[in-house]
Amino acid sequence: MNKKYWQFTLLGILISLHVFSQKNIVADRIIGVVGNSIILQSDFEQQMLQYKAQRMRVEPCFVFENFLIQKLMVNQAKVDSIEVSDATVEMQLNNRIEMYIQQAGSREKLEEYFNRSLPQIKEDMRLPMREQLIMQKMQGEITKNLKITPSEVEDFYRSFPADSIPLVNTQYEYKQIVIHPPYTDQTIFEIKNQLLNLRKAILEGRSFASLAVIYSEDQASAVNGGEIGFMSRGELDPEYAKVAFSLKEGAVSGIVETQFGYHIIQVIKRDGDRVNTRHILMRPRPTEKEIKFAFNKLDSILSLIKKDSITFEKAAFLFSTDNETRMSYGQVVNPYNSSTRFEIDQLPQEDFVMLKKLNIGEISTPFQATDAAKRPVFKIVKLVNRIEPHKANLKDDYQLIQEMALENKKKKIIKEWIDKKIQSTYIRIDPSFANCKFEHSGWKK
Repeated sequence: MNKKYWQFTLLGILISLHVFSQKNIVADRIIGVVGNSIILQSDFEQQMLQYKAQRMRVEPCFVFENFLIQKLMVNQAKVDSIEVSDATVEMQLNNRIEMYIQQAGSREKLEEYFNRSLPQIKEDMRLPMREQLIMQKMQGEITKNLKITPSEVEDFYRSFPADSIPLVNTQYEYKQIVIHPPYTDQTIFEIKNQLLNLRKAILEGRSFASLAVIYSEDQASAVNGGEIGFMSRGELDPEYAKVAFSLKEGAVSGIVETQFGYHIIQVIKRDGDRVNTRHILMRPRPTEKEIKFAFNKLDSILSLIKKDSITFEKAAFLFSTDNETRMSYGQVVNPYNSSTRFEIDQLPQEDFVMLKKLNIGEISTPFQATDAAKRPVFKIVKLVNRIEPHKANLKDDYQLIQEMALENKKKKIIKEWIDKKIQSTYIRIDPSFANCKFEHSGWKK
């Protein structure tokens, strides 16, 4: 028997010893081996349950091949020293769990569905989530220098049969004027005083992480003791980055003001041009008086526009407190694709509710919303254009087709990488999947 056979047998023995040593756990089994990584029956079944929790119908063979690809890429990521931080995993894990709870209807129903407590569900998902994130990062490395030419975009579009040209959903283009309620000096003083008291407690020995769990208003990081994971300067708010990169490891900052609110920051570790920090965030809350002031100001601006005393665009430039759209005379840009067009599911809910009522060129009444930093704001929006559903074409939808063509090219490059890597990697598949029709035929070598 060859060396690889014995490697597989040894892995099986170790797994058996592990599962039989635990009470009330049914013996697990290995259903696949890729290099030094194994795929367990329990992991496969857990993934099938997760797809069902998302109301997705998928074939077992598809799920199993995804595991094979994931293990193949994770193995290569180890060689290339590609990793993801614990904080990133935890954040994605919390987002996934929250989505499952919303879909199930409650935490109790989710626990009933999986027949596990929420901490157990989370623990079951932690390693698969880490590997999924590593796989995404590995795919990014494989395709990072990939570009596409205009001729390739045209060839991609012309490759579609006439009855298969993609349908573009309803899209909106719009402008906005935003007014943030002002905060009183007293409100800001109280926030700063709270943060200074917390900083003092930390310097006297209290745990920064424990206080972040209790007091930080950044819910995504609060559950991790305020830790946000390794970030580069470009990934952080400029003011936050300036302070984070100036601190020594373990040091705690003074109060830092950013677009998100007020923070105190602690540096956990520096690694080249990236830094891992934890923070406590507090946001001032506007009073009823401040909210009324913002609403009345916006209503006055709307009155001027309706009287033709000023154009919407000029008013946006002069009065809007949203710096990004103010400089473009109110034009809102889609953060998902950097275009001015939004599909319905890409719009903030409050904006869509107003836009769907408007005719082209009409302006909404003032309404309350939240900005990207989760701050309360008041807005008026102007519908610039509504593009009705249509078949994609190069004239009107070039950017969309370009993105599709690039994504298609990436898939081909990744497929070629996988097919090549399969040939030099030890792979073993359980007979129960022997009849699967995989996208990559090399698995059954």
